[in-house]
Amino acid sequence: MAVELSMSVCNYDRTAALFDGRAPIEGCDVTAVALEPEESFHRAFKFQEFDVTEISMSSYLVTLSRGDNHYVAIPAFVSRLFRHSSVYVRTDRIKTPADLKGKTIGLPEYQMTANVWVRGMLEDEYGVAPRDIKWRRGGLEEPGREERAKITLPPDIDIKPVPADRTISDMLAKGEIDGLLSARAPSCFLQGAPNVGRLFADYPAAEEAYFKKTKLFPIMHAIGIRKSIVEKYPWVAVSVYKAYLKAKALCLHELGQIGHLHATLPWPVYAYDHARKVMGEDYWSYGAHENKLPLETLARYSFKQGLSVRQVALDEMFAKPTYELSKI
Repeated sequence: MAVELSMSVCNYDRTAALFDGRAPIEGCDVTAVALEPEESFHRAFKFQEFDVTEISMSSYLVTLSRGDNHYVAIPAFVSRLFRHSSVYVRTDRIKTPADLKGKTIGLPEYQMTANVWVRGMLEDEYGVAPRDIKWRRGGLEEPGREERAKITLPPDIDIKPVPADRTISDMLAKGEIDGLLSARAPSCFLQGAPNVGRLFADYPAAEEAYFKKTKLFPIMHAIGIRKSIVEKYPWVAVSVYKAYLKAKALCLHELGQIGHLHATLPWPVYAYDHARKVMGEDYWSYGAHENKLPLETLARYSFKQGLSVRQVALDEMFAKPTYELSKI
């Protein structure tokens, strides 16, 4: 009898085969729901609604470090993204990363994986530490956003909520804050508000240079399985992981097709070839050992920034059977 699973994950090109049936989860009867990541995270970390769900790697490390995680992750990294593009500033006040010191910067959640990576990158590459900035937390476009999981930050971190009826996008447009960190582009930027721009205007060049120097392709999201299910059916973790591996493989095959374009862009095959040239053939790798550097870097950032109560080790991050799949 198949194990019944509910699953929430964004319908990316690399997860599409999970929805259309080309990448079934062995031994399971799955009800899949396509949700935006923010909704999956909220419903996972607040209410544990789904059996299998896309999860924030930052929030997962925070809860895992405390031992109160409700999910066990598998190393299927459905979202990876360089984050130089995520720093938006008042261009009349901030020209370089060093100018961020002493400034007031908004963010939707301090624990967001994107923001953990940005703060780590700013400190490692430019000498701007989290304590050098005044942080103001609030919804990007909707007032009242809260942290998805409980956090306790060091006393030298200046963080306060914005007024309950305000958004950080509007505050940036009006010059009430000096910048903001956001995975999504704020509406004020998209609408061309005066003196609002990216800190790294040519972010693809900055991100490529960052990768060549550090070899880091930041991991944002993984897949979590309800802990009680993994305990009762240990084999489910590998079944889910294999399905995500197959879905990604199908996606990459389609990206390389030049006779008919998989993506609605004029040169997607060129972009695919360029990514492999710069970053290696398996540039979007899954697997714990294959991603030792970015995973350990994120764990270090999480602990150093006061989010995790201890630095989580690589060998405890994921369901044990996923560290070593069978080979023929």
